[in-house]
Amino acid sequence: MAVSFVTLFQWKLNSVLLQQENEILLGVKDQILSLVSKLDEVGSFLGDPFFWTLHASETAKSFLTLSKTELGKKEKEQMVSLIRKLDEVTGVSGDVERIWECYKTWVSEIRGTLHQADDYVDDFIVKVYGQTEQDQKESTAEFGSEIENIKSRVSEIMNRSPQLGFSPNLEEDIKKLLRSKFDEGTPLVSCMSSTRKIWRTEGGQSHENLERLVDLGMLEEVSIWDSYSVPSPYYEFSLSVMTAEDFLISTANSDSMIISPMARHVSILEVANTITSMNRLQHSLLVSEEDGLSKASSDCLRTVLHYAKFLRVVDLENTLLKSLPDEIVKLVHLRYLGVTHSKLTELPESIGNPRNLQTLDISWSEREIEVSNGVLNVVQLRHLKMYQSTNDGEVRVLQGISRLRNLQTLEGIYAGGGIAKELGIMTQLRSLEVRCVSDDHADELYVSIMKLTRLQKLSLYVERVSESCHSSSSLEYENSILPCLESFSPPPLLQTLELEGRLIEMPLWLGSMQNLTELHIRYCHLSENPTTILQFLPNLKYLQMFKAYKGSRMEKDFFRAGGFPKLEYLYISSNNLVEWTEIEEGALPCLKQLSIFYCMELMLLPEGLQHVTTLQILDMWCVHEDLIRRLSPNGGPENYKIKHIPLVTYEGDMSHGFWGR
Repeated sequence: MAVSFVTLFQWKLNSVLLQQENEILLGVKDQILSLVSKLDEVGSFLGDPFFWTLHASETAKSFLTLSKTELGKKEKEQMVSLIRKLDEVTGVSGDVERIWECYKTWVSEIRGTLHQADDYVDDFIVKVYGQTEQDQKESTAEFGSEIENIKSRVSEIMNRSPQLGFSPNLEEDIKKLLRSKFDEGTPLVSCMSSTRKIWRTEGGQSHENLERLVDLGMLEEVSIWDSYSVPSPYYEFSLSVMTAEDFLISTANSDSMIISPMARHVSILEVANTITSMNRLQHSLLVSEEDGLSKASSDCLRTVLHYAKFLRVVDLENTLLKSLPDEIVKLVHLRYLGVTHSKLTELPESIGNPRNLQTLDISWSEREIEVSNGVLNVVQLRHLKMYQSTNDGEVRVLQGISRLRNLQTLEGIYAGGGIAKELGIMTQLRSLEVRCVSDDHADELYVSIMKLTRLQKLSLYVERVSESCHSSSSLEYENSILPCLESFSPPPLLQTLELEGRLIEMPLWLGSMQNLTELHIRYCHLSENPTTILQFLPNLKYLQMFKAYKGSRMEKDFFRAGGFPKLEYLYISSNNLVEWTEIEEGALPCLKQLSIFYCMELMLLPEGLQHVTTLQILDMWCVHEDLIRRLSPNGGPENYKIKHIPLVTYEGDMSHGFWGR
């Protein structure tokens, strides 16, 4: 944490040079780079192995205190042993307690200085925005002088840095300690041994970091969706660290609150009354309401936004706002704006004013929303997420979307009206979600998608055709066929694919998607076995089949020996499924979670499920009571198929609960 605020301030200084279009700033470039260089010295000192080890010891002690009731005997012994070894390693440097107290005081002083400097840089950017050239010259000269003053203050603080009796072998001793008898699988040990590396990682590593935290047990994946939960005691531990660092203050169900002027990130949950002392709020404001903002809360929000001019992140969830507050479009530093679960009907032309905006999320609007040309002026925009609860969820934009050259994520768009052709120009896209796909633009859309060679995620949702009231079929999407898929060829790097709509047959090209890791097929109502093509995809980890198969029987050819070699999550939902007879031994060798939803006719789980020894979770929801009774550990005749699974959750018409070992 101590190193991170230095790094962030360095990043801001560099971004000032990059983002200011006026060449007048070149006059202070040397002063800025000189300060960045001085901050490198601060970062090196903060990253010293002695102080890192002291911090690791304090962290371990806090973690042990918070998690005594959660840890088993072995884990407690490991933690105590780790703390003792860390203290032994640092003990060679003298009076550790005195040095640690000096270090904390020194870090607090550095942090306060850089926070003030951070505010000054923000003030400067706001001040010069829209100034005349002469005024800009004067402001820049003042800015250069203040940068020199900041550097002098940092140098003076560095001269008072804590002194210690340094051991030349200390870093090697620490590495040796972490390589020694401590189990690499112990989450906190592994986390501490890789902390410095993780915060230095750059783009493209976020997914790997998430998987690392999952492997360590510090995050838990929620079913097959792209979401995670933080298990106890890591949740409580994280909160304690963030509170101590003024990194995040989260409050809920309080009449009012006083926010520390040092707070950089604030989360407000269901606060209905006055929000005070946030005039200097930096970086992030997150507001979530259960039933929308009251008028008092809405007025309060506008006041906060008016004064908190330096916000980078504004996330307003479930506020049910009908219009975007004028104050938001005046936030010149804004990089992330989320207004989800709202009642917005339009985005104003002024949405283009925050020229640094990189993410705009207006998902789950309850009204049909009109996207103005102002969005096309947000040239830095990288992620545009749109979805409305009306019609088929599609959002219609004006032609010109291809002007957004930096856009990497585009969700919820309607491809008719010439948009399909434009998409082919947007070769920088990594993620694309198209809704209301229909015959009139499907061919052109697929031609464009095949040009998106960097695309990693693709979602296609069919235009829903109203079912005839005289139809005898009970199938949703019976007449809503995803058109022309046989002529499609997926981009080579595609990892995630979602297809929603009826399919006449499984596309043959699915079997050649060597990089595919996640597949969702919904409302396809296939008569044939959909897994025939999918079983031998080498990297598939997630498979959701939601009403994908309309047959009443699944036999052993659905899951053959050696089939689905890397599949970890399998989700099956079918109103028609009555029998699932067998899984061949050797199929699904890596399966962790099996979810069975809305299978009310299914009476038996398959023979061979007992051989899927990797299963950790069986989740059954909206299933027949007879199925639950047969699987019950209290004398159920089919329990032998699932008794090896650590956690089984269920919900039927009359019962719900879980069984666990």
